Amino acid sequence: MKTVGIIGIGDMGSGIAKNLIKNGFETWGFDLSPERMAAFRQLGGHAAESIADVGANADVVFIMVMTGDQAKQVIFGKGGLASQLKDGATLILTATIKPKEAREIGAELETTAFEIIDSPVSGGFPGAQGGTLTMMAAGSDKALAECKDVMEAVSANIHRVGETCGDGQTVKACLQSLIGAQFSATFEAAALAAKAGVPGQVILDVFSTSSAGCGVVNNALEKIIDRQFEGTGSHINTMHKDLTISMNLGEELGVPLHTAAAAMQVFHAGKSKFPNGDNWACTQVIEDIVGAELHRKGAQQK
Repeated sequence: MKTVGIIGIGDMGSGIAKNLIKNGFETWGFDLSPERMAAFRQLGGHAAESIADVGANADVVFIMVMTGDQAKQVIFGKGGLASQLKDGATLILTATIKPKEAREIGAELETTAFEIIDSPVSGGFPGAQGGTLTMMAAGSDKALAECKDVMEAVSANIHRVGETCGDGQTVKACLQSLIGAQFSATFEAAALAAKAGVPGQVILDVFSTSSAGCGVVNNALEKIIDRQFEGTGSHINTMHKDLTISMNLGEELGVPLHTAAAAMQVFHAGKSKFPNGDNWACTQVIEDIVGAELHRKGAQQK
């Protein structure tokens, strides 16, 4: 069985690691946070001393960092994966970065003996922890066939969206433009209900059984009406960053993204006022303006 590595063991990476270990893969991991490394050891993972240590031991390595610059540093920096990986090893880029950054990484790896699968994921913290992520995978036939078992260990749906590094990130940018709009509309609807005095449970019951109900809306409403704005595994910085990527792609291609732009501003306001909050904290910005909060058992005037 393959030995698998993971760089970045945060909210998403820890879930990937947990499910790799659960499925019997020897798993090496590295993160800059000592707390995350300690939690990884408790899962049964091999805590590496460095990125190079992961590369020297793994046949397949997941990269779950925050930005394109971080991904490039992990792969090409001093002591990076590219200097340590075995010939024939495969990188799986599950981080969400700009498509052009992924294309640059792919181009630089073309002359190496390594494969790369560009596969950002969707499903958030629950999907990562539950092993039910959706993967938007772009790579060669060989790489996808060889890594099928590893990818199935962490996901419920694997969609091949292309062959070239950057194709996966492009699809993810389109998806995040939609999810961002769903989030922001939910935050506004929640504040509207609060101001009107409608109990949160009523809104959740109606929305979740209507044509508007979906995982994004239902989960956001649950968090809002239970006032869970931190520590839910969906930090506001991530969605803010993802919307920045969507907007960047729209600008690159000359595509107007009016609704995504509005969502971007909602998240920008939320990030500015609640820098330690999760996505749903954006609702509090609107609630502060209207002077009312949506709770499960009833709206409360502030």
